[in-house]
Amino acid sequence: MILIVGGAGYIGSHINKKLSKQGYETVVFDNLSYGHVDFVKWGQFHQGDLGNIDDIRGVFKKYPIDAVMHFAAFTYVGESVKDPQKYYQNNLCNTLNLLQVMMEEDVKYLVFSSTCATYGEPEVIPITENHTQNPINPYGKAKLMVEQILGDYSHAYGLKYVLLRYFNAAGADPEAEIGELHNPESHLIPLIMDVACDIREKIQIYGTDYPTPDGTCIRDYIHVVDLADAHIKALEYLQGDGESDAFNLGNGQGFSVKQVIETAKKITGKEIKAEEVERRPGDPPVLIGSSDKAKEILGWDPKYHELSYIIETAWKWHQKKLE
Repeated sequence: MILIVGGAGYIGSHINKKLSKQGYETVVFDNLSYGHVDFVKWGQFHQGDLGNIDDIRGVFKKYPIDAVMHFAAFTYVGESVKDPQKYYQNNLCNTLNLLQVMMEEDVKYLVFSSTCATYGEPEVIPITENHTQNPINPYGKAKLMVEQILGDYSHAYGLKYVLLRYFNAAGADPEAEIGELHNPESHLIPLIMDVACDIREKIQIYGTDYPTPDGTCIRDYIHVVDLADAHIKALEYLQGDGESDAFNLGNGQGFSVKQVIETAKKITGKEIKAEEVERRPGDPPVLIGSSDKAKEILGWDPKYHELSYIIETAWKWHQKKLE
């Protein structure tokens, strides 16, 4: 059985669906602080908090867990700068609780949800796994600390792990059973969908003077279903005696903020009002990742490269959510 920690959230719920459809037994462990109980449509659900080690022991005692996928984390970069204690406590210290119980129960396989934020400001594009890791905010720093801790646990206790460093997860389940739902919402595509649905008046473009073709930031958007597939490939790799390792997960191509808005206009048939405002501090002009290593070693074959498809699935989910 696979334990999906944070499995009621955006990415975890898509992975739970894909695991279940492929015949895996799953149990979702989530405190529902940001997750949604109605996203747990597959497998078992066990409500609990990583901050309470007895909650973690409880789920391990109740279910025969073979491997863990860990998604439970706060993910707002700006908030991590304003309140680093919250991020180090939840994303770092609470992960130590999970690792402690895994060692107690002799569960040695972990797929960890990491981030491209561990790299910091890119020195070269596309970013590969051997790029210098120099995070510039507490969110990225906490994720990097966990990566380093996992290396120590692997050496000392025989833990086998895969680190998956995401770029911009986007899109939704093509069947619109689940999708992207954050509160507060900070991701570009769902914010644009809110404008298309008249939930918001406009989308803000932070900076139009970057050294890019249209002056706006370029980001690498990877469909959440492709992400889900990569997690299953990572699990199978570990269970097939693969060595602990790190892999980038991205599309390998970038799209600017204006390109995303223009594509959304075509998909939705709506006028998307945009307001140009000042740059946000710390936003690099271009973030694009190389996923060649994941393709070569994990056999990962992402299917949904097209920005139009990513936005189509997001729009379908957004409309259903409003209904």
